[in-house]
Amino acid sequence: MITLTEVNKFFGTNHVLKDVNIHVKTGEKVVVLGPSGSGKSTMIRCINMLGRPDSGRVIVDGEDLMEPHAKLKKIRQEAAMVFQQFNLYPHMTVLENLSIAPVMVQGIKRDIAEKSGMEFLDRVGLADKATAYPGQLSGGQQQRVAIARALNMHPKIMLFDEPTSALDPEMIQEVLDVMVELAHTGITMVCVTHEMGFARQVADRVIFMADGQVLETGTPEHFFTHPENDRAKQFLSKIIH
Repeated sequence: MITLTEVNKFFGTNHVLKDVNIHVKTGEKVVVLGPSGSGKSTMIRCINMLGRPDSGRVIVDGEDLMEPHAKLKKIRQEAAMVFQQFNLYPHMTVLENLSIAPVMVQGIKRDIAEKSGMEFLDRVGLADKATAYPGQLSGGQQQRVAIARALNMHPKIMLFDEPTSALDPEMIQEVLDVMVELAHTGITMVCVTHEMGFARQVADRVIFMADGQVLETGTPEHFFTHPENDRAKQFLSKIIH
């Protein structure tokens, strides 16, 4: 479903991704862990070309995104992304936020997009907020709306870039609960996060990154109890007591 091969990315002279190799199977739940500045967010943005690598190959659902005529629009619809910030339109209601992309990008009729949007709002527990505006919601509610908005594009892949990092501590669990439920639907997921409990509960596989490299990959049980890489051991020693 997703393959990154020898991916390198520079920001000026800063070598952010160094020969990154990752493969994610259809339906797999992969959680990417690592210290801040390790290249995690840059890597996940390369999956749908929100950040274009300087070299290497990125293949998503059989499409080589590094090719000049790659169908980026199609892939970005199939690989929906949820960011740290919610990026909701403040002047639109919650339901309008969910409906605008299916209507404008996919050409779906508004009533169909709204019906589907209501179903996803119900899934994230916010059907009663359909006519509210983002500014009337808590941070946790806004992030759940952002997840519902991504789902309303009916993607094959969900990408999460530290979706709880901008939330107050008491709001984090409500977002994680939605993500856990989503993981059980069988959708392919790649999630960059610092939430170790979520990684243990949901991940089929954990990828550990540091200094722009993938240093270890394995099951949550293996990674959290028997990490082999010294940098991974150091990371875990600081966050797990």
